[in-house]
Amino acid sequence: MIEIDGSLHSGSGTILRYATSLATLKRESLHMTRIRAKRPKPGLRAQHLSALSACAKLCGGRIETAHVGSQEITYHPGTSLEGGSFHIEIGTAGSAAMLAFTLIPLALFSSAPTELTISGGLFQDFAPSFFHMDRVLVRILRAMGAHITMRMDRPGYVPQGQGILFMRVSPCKALKPIRLTEQGTVQRVRGIALSSHLREQAVSSRMARRSSYLLEQKGFVSNIDVLDDESAAQRGAALILWAETTTGCILGADRAGKQGRKSEDIADYVVRSLVEDLGSGACTDRHLADQLILFAALAEGTSEFTIPLVTDHVEANLWLVEHILGVRHRIRGNLVTVEGIGMRSAVS
Repeated sequence: MIEIDGSLHSGSGTILRYATSLATLKRESLHMTRIRAKRPKPGLRAQHLSALSACAKLCGGRIETAHVGSQEITYHPGTSLEGGSFHIEIGTAGSAAMLAFTLIPLALFSSAPTELTISGGLFQDFAPSFFHMDRVLVRILRAMGAHITMRMDRPGYVPQGQGILFMRVSPCKALKPIRLTEQGTVQRVRGIALSSHLREQAVSSRMARRSSYLLEQKGFVSNIDVLDDESAAQRGAALILWAETTTGCILGADRAGKQGRKSEDIADYVVRSLVEDLGSGACTDRHLADQLILFAALAEGTSEFTIPLVTDHVEANLWLVEHILGVRHRIRGNLVTVEGIGMRSAVS
């Protein structure tokens, strides 16, 4: 049985999600204690319970002692990953993108395509957004041989959620390692400025206009799509910018709207984050840096990529793949090296 102390390193719910995903792939039971012990509301929240249940559903596994507030769980994965269509309701504004991230490794190594419809929050603080996942992470995973498509059927924001994310993943025999060590020159900066039920306040266009102005001051020409939505359950907003370089790097930055958070302040934050990560010379942004570790660990061969800085999440994910998969890794300056285990699926 895999034993994990959930309070170690970042101590976040991400450790639970990733550990459950990796335990499923290894077909080994997981016993986790002190889940989110350092958080103001320790233990499982609805979104973490949804991730556990979804992993069990995809593999025919079972969970013990899991309920909202649990600080200890035991998870027994099933013996097969057969793909199929699944509809998952988080029931809150918990991150649908984070849940999708948890399930991508399982879907990649299933024996048939997997279709997921996930309802929850798509844009919030302290979690990946749908836009970043779709426009940055998934595109890098495709370069590693993954076949993933995503779409947003309805935006979802805090506190009501009710956003809808659809994702289709085809199994791949093995993931190729990724090598991103030279940033190159920025070819283009793209973006999406989204708001729901805020057309009269011109929130989308204000975010886009401010972003374009700030980027121009830094020497970047941008092309930002302006989206005004009327389908979400509540008012909300989100902005993403991403840069594409001559060496195949994609770096993104984003932020969700929030009551009292001005459109221009959102733009200021996103532009500043993107420019800082580009200025570091890194080939990944601060969020992609830790997200790639899981997939590099599963790939067939050695991955290398430069990151803007070593965060708690980078350290936690490297520790987790070493602890569960036995993956060897090292960090030299801002260069991360991960020796993948060569996880293979049964597809021909």
